[in-house]
Amino acid sequence: MAYDPGAIDATLAATVGDEPALIVELRLAFITGAERTLGLMELAGGNVDEWRGAALRLHGLAASFGAVRLMTLARSAIDGRPGDLSTVAKLRRAIARL
Repeated sequence: MAYDPGAIDATLAATVGDEPALIVELRLAFITGAERTLGLMELAGGNVDEWRGAALRLHGLAASFGAVRLMTLARSAIDGRPGDLSTVAKLRRAIARL
């Protein structure tokens, strides 16, 4: 799956129109929310319910903003091993690329 750096901006522009300041604000809110949710996954450690709950939230957040790569990685985390550091690192990189 290819990384599309404009997907989030296109999704936001389709939603709010030609409002650059609002797009920037919403993008920042999305990234902050994704980082916060990833933090919850890290705090969950090996707790299956907390890990999966946070991964589901991250998946939904990514889906609502059109962040396909992040959504795919979050989907894998839902079914993956709770507390997996490799998964966390992949998610962190995907968020940083946004």
